[in-house]
Amino acid sequence: MRVSGFPLSTIKEVPSDAEVISHKLMLRSGMIRKLAAGIYTWMPLGLRILRKAEAIVREEMNQAGALEILMPTVQPAELWQESKRWEQYGPELLRFHDRHQREFCYGPTHEEVITDLVRRELKSYKQLPINFYQMQMKFRDEVRPRFGIMRSREFLMKDAYSFHLNHASLQQTYDIMFEAYGRIFTRLGLKFRPVEADTGSIGGSASHEFHVLADSGEDAIAFSDTSQYAANVELAPAMTITKRPDASMQMKKVTTPDQHSIEEVSQYLNVNADQCIKTLLIEGEEDAIIALVLRGDHELNEIKLEKISGIKTPINFASEEQVQKIASCKPGSIGPIGLNVRILADSSAAALADFICGANEDGHHLTGVNWERDCPLPEVADIRNVVEGDPSPDGQGNLSIARGIEVGHIFQLGQKYTEALQASVLDENGKSSIMTMGCYGIGVSRVIASAIEQNHDDNGIIWSGALTPFQLAIVPIGFHKSDTVHEATNNIYQQCLDAGIDVLLDDRNARPGFMFADMELIGIPHRLVISEKGLSSGELEYKGRTDDKASSVPVDKLLEFLKDKTK
Repeated sequence: MRVSGFPLSTIKEVPSDAEVISHKLMLRSGMIRKLAAGIYTWMPLGLRILRKAEAIVREEMNQAGALEILMPTVQPAELWQESKRWEQYGPELLRFHDRHQREFCYGPTHEEVITDLVRRELKSYKQLPINFYQMQMKFRDEVRPRFGIMRSREFLMKDAYSFHLNHASLQQTYDIMFEAYGRIFTRLGLKFRPVEADTGSIGGSASHEFHVLADSGEDAIAFSDTSQYAANVELAPAMTITKRPDASMQMKKVTTPDQHSIEEVSQYLNVNADQCIKTLLIEGEEDAIIALVLRGDHELNEIKLEKISGIKTPINFASEEQVQKIASCKPGSIGPIGLNVRILADSSAAALADFICGANEDGHHLTGVNWERDCPLPEVADIRNVVEGDPSPDGQGNLSIARGIEVGHIFQLGQKYTEALQASVLDENGKSSIMTMGCYGIGVSRVIASAIEQNHDDNGIIWSGALTPFQLAIVPIGFHKSDTVHEATNNIYQQCLDAGIDVLLDDRNARPGFMFADMELIGIPHRLVISEKGLSSGELEYKGRTDDKASSVPVDKLLEFLKDKTK
């Protein structure tokens, strides 16, 4: 490809709303252009990269035995009402009416559509198991689309759905897809980790997320330093602490004027935050108020909390008026002593002795507090996020915390959708049997942004060989002035094409430094410079995208050298 026929839309300035590096570099390199909030046009450069990712995903899905189909993006409300998700899904579901005032939505996912298709098409257990997949644009009306392609409203997704007669068959396909996902992300050249995850709004039982490791990741993942254990922090269980030290202090009320947060109180009293507890009041079912107790250095995990009986979802914290009514103080001074409500304490808080807590009196706290002696031992539950250094849940090593970008998610859905839509087949005994279902998604467009977040430098993008828009950039110096350079460049360019090298020839009449900067910005892994000086000496300049400096390659060995570099 010649730049004269493949215009590069690179820019120096980045719009102020571009926050993360992938958004900045995708705009600067001319990969995408914004149409509306969270909606982007993929330019020729960006689309080449997207199609390469798509091809790898498609190859591995086909190899795993999945069958490609293409489902409509527009879906009738009736299907979502059958599954009970029409209202449950919330405002992210873009709803609209057609000219006959029939309700539809623009699909954010396709569980309902595929289940409807299968209940119409499959009749016998002999047709199972079966796994369908598609590459399809999705739309989720994010309340705050941001980070460019990373959290856009419209995005390209590979979603697959498998159907089975029983759970054992589902587990087999789930394992096959788990392995296929590992191959996909390995081929894409990404550093990633599969982690145990919450099933979220999709539903189901077992679930794994695949995270690209990057400092800018929105998700925190916890992994063992000595084993293969890894899980989203939202799901990773905190190990239960059962042994509590003996009390060594008497309870005492102390004045803490204008000290409300754990940080303020611990600094004021000159103690560590892990010796304090914080008490939070939330709304429970049937208008009840529930107190949550955590160690001062720990954070509440709402995903875990929502799974506890009696908790009202989504989580609503008590208002200041409710706090005043229950605890007779403002939120910064709440403590568990004397509260006449259900009290849930994390095990790390329940294992403390001689701790500090609010006195349920503004401007006062209690020191030297002990469970059982000063207040009843509370109901204990795992309601916190794990932290760096916690014991690994598998009993091997300790946990480390890293940031990750979710690019894939697989679910064992069970019968959540097939039961709701009555999708059944006849089993070997001729009886109707509700099918069991799996779901497997990859954010194909998000993969591109994630790869940039993981691989870039001050000069621009660093593509892996699998994703690069072109393998080789040829940059001639004096292409429009020197017949020698012009002829040699055209010959080398054609030889590269004939050898199967995906090459971009920068035939612009521009300064060398400008062309070099563009090639580094768009991330082409290999660069060849053709000049009169190099041709006369019989050696041309080569530089890899991550090389510190350029090297010389003999002209008579150039093609073999380039074939070896780009294979």
